[in-house]
Amino acid sequence: MINTLHLPARFYLTLICSLLLIDCSKPPEKVPVVEPVVKVTEVIQQDVAVFEEWVGTLDGMVNATINAQVTGYLIKQNYKEGDLVKKGQLLYEIDPRTFQATLAQAKANLAQQQAVLQTNQLALDRIKRLLPEKAVSVRDRDNAAGAVATANAQVLAAQAAVTTAELNLGFTKITSPITGVAGVSKTQLGDLVGSGSTNNELTSVSQVDPIRAYMGLSEAQYLHFSEKRQQGGEHKSIPLELTLADNSIYPQSGTFFFAGREVDVNTGTIKIAALFPNAKNVLRPGMYAKIRANIRTDVAALVVPQQAVMTLQTNNQVAVVNADNSVDIRTVKVGETSGQMVVIKEGVKLGEKVIVEGGQKVRNGMKVKPEPFSEKPATDKTG
Repeated sequence: MINTLHLPARFYLTLICSLLLIDCSKPPEKVPVVEPVVKVTEVIQQDVAVFEEWVGTLDGMVNATINAQVTGYLIKQNYKEGDLVKKGQLLYEIDPRTFQATLAQAKANLAQQQAVLQTNQLALDRIKRLLPEKAVSVRDRDNAAGAVATANAQVLAAQAAVTTAELNLGFTKITSPITGVAGVSKTQLGDLVGSGSTNNELTSVSQVDPIRAYMGLSEAQYLHFSEKRQQGGEHKSIPLELTLADNSIYPQSGTFFFAGREVDVNTGTIKIAALFPNAKNVLRPGMYAKIRANIRTDVAALVVPQQAVMTLQTNNQVAVVNADNSVDIRTVKVGETSGQMVVIKEGVKLGEKVIVEGGQKVRNGMKVKPEPFSEKPATDKTG
């Protein structure tokens, strides 16, 4: 009775095991490997210009602070702020009446002293004529000569006072000492200006053609820069390129002007000044400037497109496709960039193929299907 009940279960168990054995005896089907398509290009040689770049600021060739040299009330402003002013152009006028009166008084005092001198001179001449006849004494002559000398000194002092008064009167008309761009006026009409007031500085004028650009070079950069200038001749300067805050390139190149006296011990840099032409006064003092110079040219350097270089933490890598289409991922030493290309100093050889597109989906030793890389032309979105 018990064996009869268990027969169907054993039967089904045997059947299932037989089916599993039959299925396991079949070999597994091979899944075809799909080789990824990648875009490759060859490592080529070209001359690459190497640039050094610095951040600097612009400043006037000459910056003149316009001060009031006499104390008085400002009555006129004869220039427009921000305009180009010429050397000797009238900028301000101070009330001249007090100085005119002082000059008139000095001239009157001079005339008085000249009259005293003339009188004393006539007296001396008369005494000299009478002295041979012994009508006067030698002492009288000496006293008369002393009076003439004293009067002459008084005349010189009076003449100096007149000169001072004339200068002070002239200082009431304030002119520009240089040709340049005038700044914002720091005083208003009616203000008391001069050394006896709080408004001594009136404005400033900056000569901006040419304009200076200041930058800081490291000691090594300065030595290399100086050596190249000397190799090019005493008067030949390395041309400098100026990039403005909007990333536009200033159309005229600059030249080296001078190097500072010493190296800053805090920054380890030496102050360098360059000159840029500025006939249209586009450049102004205080503007941001990015300056670069072509310090050398790497001849026949090995280059690849920049997008072929992959950055992994601190390492730069390229994926090289071998002759058997296998991938060899290498760590490389990257140099300067030139347009869309980058110099590879170590890690690749001339003519080797590197992956430009698709490098992120490959691994070392993988087989790939390489296709030539070509720059995509810019699409015209108009119309």
